Amino acid sequence: MTTPKETIENIEKAVSDFYDMAGHMAEHYGNVITRAVSQPTSADDPAASVLTDFSEAMREFGDALGKDPGRIMAAQMDMLKKQQEIYQTTVLKFLGKQSEDIIGPGKADKRFRDGEWTDNPVFDFIKQLYLLQSSSLMEIIRDTDGVSDHAKQKVEYFVRQYINALAPNNFPGLNPEVIRKTLETGGTNLVNGVAQLMKDMDDSVQGALNVAMTDTSAFQVGRNIAVTPGKVVYQNDLMQLIQYTPTTEKTFKRPLLVIPPFINKYYILDLRQENSFLKWLTDQGHTVFCISWVNAGPSLKDKGFDNYMLEGPVAAIDAIEKATGEKEVNAIGYCVGGTLLATTLSYLQKKRRDAIKAATFMATLIDFSMPGEIGVFINETAISALEKQMNVLGYYDGRQMSFSFNTLRENDLFWSFFINNYLMGERPAAFDLLYWNTDSTNLPARMHSYYLRHMYLYNELIEKNALEVDGVKIDIGAVKTPAYFVSAAQDHIALWKATYKGAQVLGGAKNTRFVLGGSGHIAGIVNPPAKNKYGFWTNDKMTADADEWYQGSERHEGSWWTDWQQWVLTQGDMEEVPARQPGDGGLDVIEDAPGRYVRQRIIDVLNK
Repeated sequence: MTTPKETIENIEKAVSDFYDMAGHMAEHYGNVITRAVSQPTSADDPAASVLTDFSEAMREFGDALGKDPGRIMAAQMDMLKKQQEIYQTTVLKFLGKQSEDIIGPGKADKRFRDGEWTDNPVFDFIKQLYLLQSSSLMEIIRDTDGVSDHAKQKVEYFVRQYINALAPNNFPGLNPEVIRKTLETGGTNLVNGVAQLMKDMDDSVQGALNVAMTDTSAFQVGRNIAVTPGKVVYQNDLMQLIQYTPTTEKTFKRPLLVIPPFINKYYILDLRQENSFLKWLTDQGHTVFCISWVNAGPSLKDKGFDNYMLEGPVAAIDAIEKATGEKEVNAIGYCVGGTLLATTLSYLQKKRRDAIKAATFMATLIDFSMPGEIGVFINETAISALEKQMNVLGYYDGRQMSFSFNTLRENDLFWSFFINNYLMGERPAAFDLLYWNTDSTNLPARMHSYYLRHMYLYNELIEKNALEVDGVKIDIGAVKTPAYFVSAAQDHIALWKATYKGAQVLGGAKNTRFVLGGSGHIAGIVNPPAKNKYGFWTNDKMTADADEWYQGSERHEGSWWTDWQQWVLTQGDMEEVPARQPGDGGLDVIEDAPGRYVRQRIIDVLNK
C-alpha cells in the first residue's frame, strides 16, 4: 500500500505529464496560427481569414472581460476551490475510501466511458481536472456581458475546438484504452495509426484533415447503396433525372419530384432498402423522380444559383411532362434543395405557371436569420477570402465543407475517429451513413458565392423582390402553394425554430402544415415507419411563436412519413392511373439508376 506522500507524488507526476503534453499541443497550435496569419499570401487563404476574424472576436471578448475583473476572479476562485476538492477526494480514493466525483462528463459525452477513468484514481483525477477547467472556461465565456452574440458564438466555437483537442483521451500516454492496446500489441497499433494518418493526409485538402470515418471499400454506389431500381431519363450539365421503377400496379396520376441538396449526394434518401425514403415513396404509389446533382469541376465555374434552378427543378418539371404527359407535380426539397424549391415556386408563379401543386420542405431554411452553428463561418471576411480561392479553382472543394461541418460536432465526427484510427490503430467500421458523409460534392464558384452571400449573409430570400433570378424578382410571401414543413428537434444545421420562421414567410403560412420530428438533420428526416423511432409533433395551428406552437403540439409515435402521406393525399386531384415504367413515355432511358453523376467522387472529378 502506498504512503500518502507517494500518493501525492504519483498524482503530481500524472498532472505534470498531462500539462507537458497539453503545453506541447498548445505550442503547436500557436505556431500553426502564427504562420497562417503572418504569411504574405494569407489574405487569400480562407483558413487564415477565418482565423483573423476569430481574432477580432477574441479581442472583443477580451475587452468586455477586462471591464469586469470581479467576474473572472470569482470564477477562478471557484475553480481553485473545486480543484482542491478534487485533490482531496482523490487522496481518499487512493486510501481505499469511497468518494463522490466533484464533476463528471455529461450524458452525451462518450470520451470517458472506459472504466479506468472512474476506477483508477490517477485517471479519474486527470479526467475531473480537465472537465473542471474546460467547463469553467466555457462558463466564463457564456457569462461575460457586453459581447455581441456573433462574437460570443465565434469565441465559444474557437475555444471549444481548443479544449476538446486537449482532452486527455486524445493523448496516447493518457488514454487507458490506448495504453492497454499498446502493451498488448507491442506498439503495433501506433505504427498502423501513423500509416493510416499519412494516407488520410494524402486524401485531404489544404491542411484540413478529413479523418477516415468508415471503411470506404465496403460500399459501392449502385451495388449495396443507392440500389432502388430506376432509370436515368434526362440529363444536362448540372443534373441527371432518375425515374424510379414502380412497385404498385397503379400510381398516383400526379408525379412526385424530389430535389435533394446539391451540397451532398442524393442517396442519403436511398442508402438501403429498409431506410430508403425513395423506395418508400414508390411503395406508397407515387411516380417518383429524383434529381442527382453533378459533382462540379472547374469547367462549371460560371454556373450560378439561377442555373441550378433552371437546369434543376424547372428542367426536371419539363422532363417529367415529356415522360408522363403531366404538367403538374408535387415536389419535395431537402435542406438547400428546399431553399431552391422555395425560389422555384416564386419564379414559376411570376411566370404564371402553376406547375407545383404541393410543396414539401425537409429541414429547410428560407429565413436565414438563425443560421445555427454554421454561422461562425458566415461573415464578410471569410466569404471574401473564399471567393478569391474559388475564383482561382473554379469550385468550392467539398472536402473543405465536410471538414467544417465535422468541426461543429468535433468529438463525435473528428476526435473519436482520430483515437480509433491513429492511436488504437484500428480501421474504421463499415457504416453506410458515414460513407455518404465522406462522399463530398464540389460546388461551382459562382453558385456558392451567391448562396453564401444572398441567403446566409444578407438573408434576402425572405425580402420581397430583393432577389432577382433569371430576370424575375422573387417574392416568397406571395406563394400560395400548399406546403408541408418537417424539421428535426436536434438539428444543428437547420435549427427547427429557424425553419419555422421560414414556414411563416411562405404565403403567410395560411396553407402550411408544420411538423417537428425527433433526432437530427439526417436521422430526423430519414426515419422509416418500420423502425418506430423518435416520434414527431404536430399542431394544426401555425402560431406566431415557435415555442407557442410546440407547447400546443401533440406528440405521436413513429415516423412523420405516414403523416406526410395522409397530408399529400388531400392536396387536390390524386387519382390513380396504371403504373408508369421509365422509358414508356416521351423520354428514352439513358442508363440504369443511380447513374454516372452520383458515382463521381471528388478525386475522380479533379483528376480529369
